Amino acid sequence: MSDRIEDLAAAIAARPAHGLLGWRAGVAVSNAQFLTRVRDWHALLRAQAGRNYALYLDDSIEFGAALLGAWHAGKTIWLSADTLEASCASLRAQVDGFLGQFPAALQPLQPQAANGSAGDMPARALASDLPALVVFTSGSTGTAQAIPKKMSQIASEVATLEQLFGRAVGDAAVLATVSHQHIYGLLFKVLWPLSSARAIHALSIAFHEELAPAMAAGPCVLVASPAHLKRLPEHLDWSGAARMLRGVFSSGGPLPEETAFSTGALLGEVPIEVYGSSETGGIAWRQRSRCGDDSWLPFPTVDWRINEEDATLEVRSLHLPDDGWLTLADRAERVAHSGPSRFLLLGRADRIVKIEEKRISLTAMEAALLASGLVAEARVILCEPETGERQRLAALIVPAPAGRALLEEQGKNALNTRLRSVLATTVEAVALPRRWRYLDQIPVNAQGKITLAALQALLDNEDGASNRPRFPRMRELERESARVLLEISAPANLLYFDGHFDVAPILPGVVQIDWAMHYGRQFFTLPTRFRGIHALKFQQVIQPEMPVQLELVYDTVKNSLNFRFMSAAGQHASGRVMLEDVDV
Repeated sequence: MSDRIEDLAAAIAARPAHGLLGWRAGVAVSNAQFLTRVRDWHALLRAQAGRNYALYLDDSIEFGAALLGAWHAGKTIWLSADTLEASCASLRAQVDGFLGQFPAALQPLQPQAANGSAGDMPARALASDLPALVVFTSGSTGTAQAIPKKMSQIASEVATLEQLFGRAVGDAAVLATVSHQHIYGLLFKVLWPLSSARAIHALSIAFHEELAPAMAAGPCVLVASPAHLKRLPEHLDWSGAARMLRGVFSSGGPLPEETAFSTGALLGEVPIEVYGSSETGGIAWRQRSRCGDDSWLPFPTVDWRINEEDATLEVRSLHLPDDGWLTLADRAERVAHSGPSRFLLLGRADRIVKIEEKRISLTAMEAALLASGLVAEARVILCEPETGERQRLAALIVPAPAGRALLEEQGKNALNTRLRSVLATTVEAVALPRRWRYLDQIPVNAQGKITLAALQALLDNEDGASNRPRFPRMRELERESARVLLEISAPANLLYFDGHFDVAPILPGVVQIDWAMHYGRQFFTLPTRFRGIHALKFQQVIQPEMPVQLELVYDTVKNSLNFRFMSAAGQHASGRVMLEDVDV
């Protein structure tokens, strides 16, 4: 049973002072320590003028303390998904101050070391009509929209999650690969566990190599995104995680059916997918089964209908600011079902797409390109992904005279760089186009219409991802009968740098293991069957063009391939690959 969000601070104060609230870097955080930080934030903010404050913090426990402290100080928190220049500029015109980890130029406020000297907060519950939160989303025009949330809306969402999933989750701790700086992560990773006394892991887990042992440490639920679930590496040992896992949640974008079932095979739990938006909050959920039913079951607090004119979904619920109907940009159809009514989603009705669970307006990107003075016409489209790859955008450009001159004088890479920098203050790096095509004119059909098929055909004539390198540059340094030392460097256009990560690319751990096996089989006669990996460690990242030595040692007695990635900076990774005995 969860406590009401309106009474959350008092409810946590009534729990045992030394009771576990969560972990930060493996160190337990108690209820008393958390409340000390709540009071520190409350004391800081009640002394500040103005009502509206932007908050950005990586640490979910500290974020929760700041949120409660701000609410009890009567403040409205504006929740930015990032600290990009354009986001900060928009916030600057709307808030009275910044909190947490915003750029230093914004003079963000943060309490000093926790001391609890600020005294108690008011004992009264938070008002249900408190303007608690403002979140941002892209509307159909592409302009970022501020979505206000009253305390009653947030409380309704949290209560619904406990009603639907609380029994199955039990007292499991919450791990997440997503941020709490958007509504999905905020609810599932912070407010729901705080209200239900489930322990929180303070930091999101970005690497699968860290996720598997963290999940295996104790009963847990995983709050994830399709982007992470699509990349769960099969070579890692997930058996401990599967024994401890009580549930997997996925939201923020469509989860492919094959990913749902492959996740279930690895982790023992098919993900519970949650459909919703910043405007609406949670709308519906599903957990796929092999019967092929892809329909969604609405939340008990949600009424829904389908607009007969354009088949768009309309909803109303306690999660909305009023009892009116809200029309969504998703098309849907009703599904005949013996139980509660369900619906199928049929795709978007606007030009908003999702890249790695981030809503991106193609219209807004095109407008930014046109405003640069370098572009006369622009069309941004979603590319069809290669198998196993993430979705990517392509930009088809008719250069303006200034852009044409830059193209002729300095080449395509120079113009690509300039236009990417134009977009970098508008969208996150993961959404920047990966393919650029410069044209004399945008193709139209006989009716004068631009068709997606014609644009895609232009791209299909270019070299695609299938021709991009998947292996490093390599030269042999030393070679013995059971040992080889190689020098490798990963080219900057390596396919595996895509999405990992766009701001500062690093070589994924799973790729390092794959390269060790690839070159192990090239230089030694290895057994064919993979048994597992022991003593796997990732100490330092490997970046594009970084010279690294790869040492491979084959133990014929133990049928193991030992590998080490090293450079002048020290050891980057190591492990021991166990293979099936030759005589089996």
